[in-house]
Amino acid sequence: MTTPKTAAADPWEIVFADFTAAAGIGSTLPENGPEVAFAGRSNVGKSSLINMLTGRRNLVRTGATPGVTRTLTQFAARTRAGFSFAFVDLPGYGFAQRSKAERDQWAKLIEGYLRKRPQLGAVVLLVDVRRGLEEDDRALIDFVAAAATSDRPQPEVILVATKIDKISKSEQLKALSAIGALTSVRPIAASSVSGQGKSELGRRIATALERIGSGSAANA
Repeated sequence: MTTPKTAAADPWEIVFADFTAAAGIGSTLPENGPEVAFAGRSNVGKSSLINMLTGRRNLVRTGATPGVTRTLTQFAARTRAGFSFAFVDLPGYGFAQRSKAERDQWAKLIEGYLRKRPQLGAVVLLVDVRRGLEEDDRALIDFVAAAATSDRPQPEVILVATKIDKISKSEQLKALSAIGALTSVRPIAASSVSGQGKSELGRRIATALERIGSGSAANA
């Protein structure tokens, strides 16, 4: 009788995550090593995806009303392989029901962070697979590229197509191809309901952050 093989533990799985700090206009976040930012439109499912990725159901507050996040919110994280980093939940953009003044303030907050954060190694950009890559999303990709300097290489953009479970299998390939055709970044298909994309996204984040950190994630 043979003993069934058990699946190997995923070295990129986040085994610890906790809130660190929040910052608005005029304040800054603490510097806690390599950092990844999560960005996207207000109704893209960003909070749910972060909760899925970290295995913490209520780590990031979710709500029925888009535009819940109004600050830069930082969390500390550690992978199974022992790689420590921070991730930052950025305010969602493109939500018209907030006042123009508030939306302008959020834009300044996001742009200031993306332009000046020296330890930022990756930006996870979430797009709803049913809506595709929109004008605001492409503008953010261009902004990240333009914000690179000689002192800080361009952060890697990791494109995630969320809510993949909302469309049929036959529609998924077509939708992902359409998103990929508008940018050189291959999208990761993800669902906070089924957990699809969790392992691939964790691996992409750890590999991107290793370039600016001292961890050994890519060698785990």
